[in-house]
Amino acid sequence: MKFTMYGMALAAMLAIPAHATDYMIMAPAAPGGGWDSTARSMQEVLQSEGISGNVQVQNVPGAGGTVGLAQFVSTAAGDPAQLIVGGYVMVGAILTNASPVSLADVTPIARLTGEAVAIAVPTASPLQTIGDLVDAMKADPGAVSWAGGSAGGVDHITVGLLAKAAGIDPTKINYVAFSGGGEALAAILGNQVTAGISGVGEFLPQVEAGTMRILAVSTAERWAGTDAPTLKESGFDVDVQNWRMVAAAPGLTDEQKAAVTADIDKLAMSAGWKSMLETKGWANTYMSGADFDAQLAKEVEATTAVLKDIGLVK
Repeated sequence: MKFTMYGMALAAMLAIPAHATDYMIMAPAAPGGGWDSTARSMQEVLQSEGISGNVQVQNVPGAGGTVGLAQFVSTAAGDPAQLIVGGYVMVGAILTNASPVSLADVTPIARLTGEAVAIAVPTASPLQTIGDLVDAMKADPGAVSWAGGSAGGVDHITVGLLAKAAGIDPTKINYVAFSGGGEALAAILGNQVTAGISGVGEFLPQVEAGTMRILAVSTAERWAGTDAPTLKESGFDVDVQNWRMVAAAPGLTDEQKAAVTADIDKLAMSAGWKSMLETKGWANTYMSGADFDAQLAKEVEATTAVLKDIGLVK
C-alpha cells in the first residue's frame, strides 16, 4: 500500500512540467460569489490536470472588484504568476465607481465562461411569475427591493433594463448591492428583500433544495438546468449574458503573456474544466488572444452605453 501511494504521488509529480508556474489567483470579491467560484474552480482544475503544481486563491472584496483590481495593479506588476478574475460586473463597476484603474491596466488573457442572470424569490413568496414582480414594481418601484451583486454590475444592469422594458423609470429601482453571493443569498432567504438577482449557478442549489424559485432568466434562450422562462418570452425585451474572464499582471513581456495564455488554453481544453462547466451550469464561451482583446473593447463600449441609458453613468 505504501509503495502504491508513493508511486501515485511520484506519477503526479512527474505529470507536472518542470517549468510549471505556481499561480496566485485573486478573486476580487467575498467568498460565495461567481468570481470566487471561478477562481476556486480554476485552482482545482489547474492542479488536477497537472498544469500547475500549486495554485492559491486570494479574496479581496469591495466596490465591484475595483478594490482588488487596484491592489492587483499596484502589487503584481511584472509577475507572471499573478492572475485576477473579472468580467461584466467589473466593467460596469469601473465606470460607476469612476475607478482610477481599469482593465486597460492589466493584461487580459481570456474570456472563460458565460452565464444567464436569474431573477429569484423565496419559495414562500406570493410572487408567482416575473409578471407579478413587474406589476409590484409598477405600483411602487421603491417598495420592491432587489438583492444583487455590486452597483453597476450585470445584476444591476439587468434590473435597470427590465424596468425600462416595463416602462418603469430605472433610476427609481431599489437595488441593494452585496459584495459576495453568500451575503445576498442570506438577505433573500431571510426575506430582507423582495427578490434576488444573480447568476443561475448561484441559485440552483437553493432551487434544488426547495428554498427558492427562479421567476425568469435573462438570456434569449432558456438556460439548461432550469425550466424558468426567459424575460423575452415573458414580454420584456431584455437579453443579457454575464461573462467572466481572467487577466494577468501588467507589465508582462510577450513571452510571459504567451506562457500564461498557453496554460489557460490548456485549462479551457481539459476534461476537468469541461466537467466543471457542466457541474456549475456555466456556458463555454472561451476566447483568448487578439479575438478576446477586440471583444473586450466592444464589451466596454457597449456597457458604457447601457449604463448611460439606464441612468447609472452620466
